Amino acid sequence: MSAPDRPNQHTGTVAGVPYVALPPEGGTGAAPLIVVWHMVDAPRSAEEMAATLPLTGSGAWRVFVDLPLHGARTPDDVEAVMGEALTDPLLNLHVPIVRQAVREFPGVVSGLREELGATGPLGLVGGSLGGAVALTALAETAVPVTAVALVNPAVTARSLVAVAEREFGMGYPWTSEAEEAADRWDFVARAAELADRVSPSATLLVSGDRDHTEFRRDAALLRDALDAAFVTVPDLAHALVEESDAAVAPQSPYAKVVDTELAAWFDARL
Repeated sequence: MSAPDRPNQHTGTVAGVPYVALPPEGGTGAAPLIVVWHMVDAPRSAEEMAATLPLTGSGAWRVFVDLPLHGARTPDDVEAVMGEALTDPLLNLHVPIVRQAVREFPGVVSGLREELGATGPLGLVGGSLGGAVALTALAETAVPVTAVALVNPAVTARSLVAVAEREFGMGYPWTSEAEEAADRWDFVARAAELADRVSPSATLLVSGDRDHTEFRRDAALLRDALDAAFVTVPDLAHALVEESDAAVAPQSPYAKVVDTELAAWFDARL
């Protein structure tokens, strides 16, 4: 699905990463910048995320970027690539996506500030795997971040694997390398690092009450570890929109609730 055209919508590529940018309400000026990473469930591209969570009415630039292997970065031989990756989905797919996106992050931010003139404070949004990107970027880069919002985030690798094992009826062969990667991707255990980078009062966790049990548990544990703000969205499952053959899936009532929460959250903090 692709995003509907909006007045003044920008599309482009920065630091090799395709993006969709929505300008701030009330003019650009020295506006804040919010970088948004999509899910791997729907919405699974920058265009889809911009249609689903546009942060309607925000006074910031909202810039939605494609994760590696997604959206405009989908390779022509995606089936072969994914087939190989799924031989070890944690080490060959999820961890590489997160690490590459985090490596790209500083260049993306500096490039967007130059291209858009978005020189104000920086906020981050991540959904599901995109939430893991936001958390890793926060913990492992020096880019100043003022506020962060996470929607049904993949807080720990072990929960991501547990969900995949249950949903696909597979057993994951834990190796020492996988255990090491999972220890690094455990943001409940690394909560102190996050608190050093952004105020807990500027951290928001949004959790659908029908999200995966493991994800909801981890979100609650991270909330408690950080004393972060927490919003539960009734009837929201993991994906923010239903799978659809339509060119553009309409914004779901649940996504609209999340959209309103996030727009107000950032406008109060950036």
